[in-house]
Amino acid sequence: MPSEADSATRRPALIRTVPPDRPWAWLTAGWRDLMANPQIGFFYGGALTLGGWALALLLLWARTAWAILPASAGFFMVAPILAAGLYEASRLREEGQPVTFAACLKGYTRNAGQLAFMGVVLLILHLFWVRVAALVFMLMFGINFAPALEDLPMAMLRSPMLLPFLIVGTAAGAVLAAGAFAISAVSIPMLVDKDITAMEAISVSVRAVIANPPAMIFWAGLIVVFTAMAMVPFFLGLALVIPLVGHATWHAYRDLVR
Repeated sequence: MPSEADSATRRPALIRTVPPDRPWAWLTAGWRDLMANPQIGFFYGGALTLGGWALALLLLWARTAWAILPASAGFFMVAPILAAGLYEASRLREEGQPVTFAACLKGYTRNAGQLAFMGVVLLILHLFWVRVAALVFMLMFGINFAPALEDLPMAMLRSPMLLPFLIVGTAAGAVLAAGAFAISAVSIPMLVDKDITAMEAISVSVRAVIANPPAMIFWAGLIVVFTAMAMVPFFLGLALVIPLVGHATWHAYRDLVR
């Protein structure tokens, strides 16, 4: 962990301004990284796909099927911390070093304390979002709205409160997701790359987003669309989308921060 003296004397990171369509270049570079070491990327993607199945089964077992959608949406908030190994793989390839599973694990250990802090922040945001979704659900449908699991979709479709529920829930989720994106857009790859504190990395990430609103809005939109599409076929698409977006995020960080 950097000392107070190092933090005091370190020059602030400089933020580059990029064109609005720059995310396509990040995705192209991310695809090259994925194809260079597919075993690394698809291992991470496969593990997260299994995690999605386990989460859905757990919520079904607990008879809280309504929570599958907000929990899946909250995935956008915690996914960046899970991809630290992918950032390390891109860093190693960029430096011409061998990319192995053991080497990628160092992405989690090099700045472990600060990464853990970021993980806690993102997890709290995720849990807060699930609680907000539960509150909105109860306010819209009532505390006594408890149809059988197999009847839940049709009961919601027939309810006049479905549209207000979707509008309010989407708005609340968008606000929280925007905050999570702003603090994690480049902060976690930066923590993997540099010996800095989480608060410094968060500050740089927010500055990068503010300095590049068109590009970062476009980038966030691409992540949402790709991940949502990946979740539709029983989370199977995550095996491809997660490593692609993870590698691309590294290149976004390298492009935006110097």
